[in-house]
Amino acid sequence: MAAGGAVLLLAAALLLAAAAGTLVLAALLWRRRAAAGGAGRVCVAVLGDLGRSPRMQYHALSLARHGRGVELLGYLQTRPHGDVLRSGKIRLVPVADLRGLRVGPKLFQYVIKVIVQAIQLLYTMLKIDQPSYILLQNPPGLPSIAVAWVACLFWRSKLIIDWHNYGYTIMSLNHGRNHPLVQIAKWYEKLFGRLSDYNLCVTNAMKEDLWVNCNIKAVTLYDKPASYFKETPLELQHHLYVKLAKDYEPFKPRTESGSSNAERTAFTEVDEKNGHVIKTRGRPALLISSTSWTEDEDFSVLLKALEDYERYIDEGVELPSLVCVITGKGPLKDYYNGLINKLHFKHIQICTPWLEAEDYPLLLGSADLGVCLHKSSSGLDLPMKVVDMFGCCLPVCAIYFECLHELVKHDENGLIFRDSNELAEQLKMLFLGFPTLEGKLHNFRKNLRASKQLRWDESWDQTVLPLLGQNE
Repeated sequence: MAAGGAVLLLAAALLLAAAAGTLVLAALLWRRRAAAGGAGRVCVAVLGDLGRSPRMQYHALSLARHGRGVELLGYLQTRPHGDVLRSGKIRLVPVADLRGLRVGPKLFQYVIKVIVQAIQLLYTMLKIDQPSYILLQNPPGLPSIAVAWVACLFWRSKLIIDWHNYGYTIMSLNHGRNHPLVQIAKWYEKLFGRLSDYNLCVTNAMKEDLWVNCNIKAVTLYDKPASYFKETPLELQHHLYVKLAKDYEPFKPRTESGSSNAERTAFTEVDEKNGHVIKTRGRPALLISSTSWTEDEDFSVLLKALEDYERYIDEGVELPSLVCVITGKGPLKDYYNGLINKLHFKHIQICTPWLEAEDYPLLLGSADLGVCLHKSSSGLDLPMKVVDMFGCCLPVCAIYFECLHELVKHDENGLIFRDSNELAEQLKMLFLGFPTLEGKLHNFRKNLRASKQLRWDESWDQTVLPLLGQNE
């Protein structure tokens, strides 16, 4: 289909979605507006999986901590954190995840999906108790920004957009920057983004870009670790390793012993003399990365670096064996698992588990080094996984992109690399002589401990709470 035809078709789709939304709105106008119930309530919304949207969960918890009733709206594919589920102030509002139409051209399928999502999302937003604010994650913003704006008109609420990135730059990874759909998404994001009452963003670079290119005034709310991201005590490490060893071979003890395997893991064991947990002699180093398995993270970079690391050991360099844990779910997981299965390492084991929300911070707090392969599609957002790792005082090797310096300070709290060769050299340098309490790896951890980073609750109270009218 020609570019002009694509533009007309999608424009028509947006008009149809708007018309459909108007019909839904009219159908629901009979519904009594619960003005008393709206005082102080906030709808926190994401057109995505709530369990994999930690920042929006943090927003909900912060609002609940200040006595606000919260409608947490999104897909319920993955279980949210236990703190969210236990909160009496937070009500989960599920949105059905549409898998998409499989008939006709892809553009037609996409248009139909946008229309159906718009109707579905608006209907859901108008069924909840009246909110004072709708706090919406972007991306994804098509059609959620326009729908949230219409819902705010209905409820006479304020719209707050939390800009994590730009949706059109993520679309461009698949289609290219000049694709008609990408250009329409860019126009849509800028137009409807200006209809918000308040805007949050994740970096100062994005704040400046929103103002210069979109005429949108935003406040920077950096991602900060929640209080449960911290170094894991050795006894808790052992319990976690025992749990993971039931399903994942790399956590099982390397050699048999007279004691029960339940008392030993690849990393820890219980001292038979005093019952204390100790680290196993000759233990492997624990390397961790997390991902959504999407196009903006090229894990072949890590796999190639691990091949070089294996070669260093074969050449006689005194390096520890490695257990590399890559957590997360996403569309490219099967593809990369296929690549991993073709590797035949002697000194490296790789596993790709999906961890429970409560176990993920425990594993970060137990690891020796984190690796981040997130390359921002816009160059303006920061990887939250690194924020969480720093909360656990875990040093990081992160791949370079434009505004990464706002988070990772090279040679202070971690290292920045540009390719697999550089990452392999960094791994060799950091793990040489492991597990000695000397060298850069130990110094990075000491620097992270000394930095006493601001936590999410403190940062949120300073940045977001003033926007919400504390005396409402």
